Amino acid sequence: MNTPNKRPLTLRDVSEASGVSEMTVSRVLRKRGDVSDATRKRVLAAAKELGYVPNQIAGSLASQRVNLVAVMIPSLSNMVFPEVLTGINQVFEDTPLQPVVGVTNYMPEKEEQVLYEMLSWRPSGVIMAGLEHTDATRAMMRNAGIPVVEIMDTDGRPVDSMVGISHRRAGMEMAKAIQKQGYEHIGFMGTKMPLDHRARKRFEGFTEGLAKAGIEIEERDFYSGGSALAKGREMTQAMLDRNPDLDFLYYSNDMIGAGGLLHLLDQGIDIPGQIGLAGFNDVELLQGLPRKLATMDACRLEIGRAAAQIILDRNAEDTDDAPIHKTLTPTISYGDTLRRDRRV
Repeated sequence: MNTPNKRPLTLRDVSEASGVSEMTVSRVLRKRGDVSDATRKRVLAAAKELGYVPNQIAGSLASQRVNLVAVMIPSLSNMVFPEVLTGINQVFEDTPLQPVVGVTNYMPEKEEQVLYEMLSWRPSGVIMAGLEHTDATRAMMRNAGIPVVEIMDTDGRPVDSMVGISHRRAGMEMAKAIQKQGYEHIGFMGTKMPLDHRARKRFEGFTEGLAKAGIEIEERDFYSGGSALAKGREMTQAMLDRNPDLDFLYYSNDMIGAGGLLHLLDQGIDIPGQIGLAGFNDVELLQGLPRKLATMDACRLEIGRAAAQIILDRNAEDTDDAPIHKTLTPTISYGDTLRRDRRV
């Protein structure tokens, strides 16, 4: 039985296996200098057969950076973030840069700790979800000496670059769409706001948009935990038990909105005639529901791609280091749960 090698492989091992100098091996593995195709193939084949992985820490001493990009998100269970990561990975796929993910659990202190550990490896950039951070986190981001992109939100002041949507405007646009279709008795369900700043901003924009039309939210309910279908069912039933006169329910995300939709369908309620519904995020997983939930996309793939491109461009030689602020525009999908073109 083969046993693991107790000694880390070195350039000398690859040099001996490929029959070229250590300097040539270094040039091939670092993709620097002129090396013939035949020699390059021989070195790469030897390194692959040996299982050799270059010591990027040692190789980065001169530049003080490794080809890693710290990507910090609040959750892996939230279906919003895998699409953002997909966009990031698409841009980095054929480049030396590799994303490394840290999870903060929506906790500012955890975010501070994870960022500290990631910056200790001297990454080539940071992509951070959100604009709200502790003073210590902002100081680390500001003084890291690398490009930093805050993503998902543009309602605030970034440390460096930012890419996202205005969640306040998203809430206001949904409020306009709802009141235009004649709904007047509104209920809201969503996550607890101190942790989810983007949901809070949508709620603020939503209430402001309704207020301009002389409408107030009559019922509201907040919860902690994941965005589960069962939670949406439970919250919807409880809210309508308290106030059966509600004619529209707005959810902070599609998952609890889908749970509400399933509950109403079970009760035989006319949607969107008697009650209209809308969520947020345009989650593709929910396309198979009996009715398509009205929602608004959050431009997740585009945000990931744009953020990664900023990091990539800023790592190029002779690049402009000026911060980039990019606000994308989400669109409403009316689906089957929000009346369209009603004359009021």
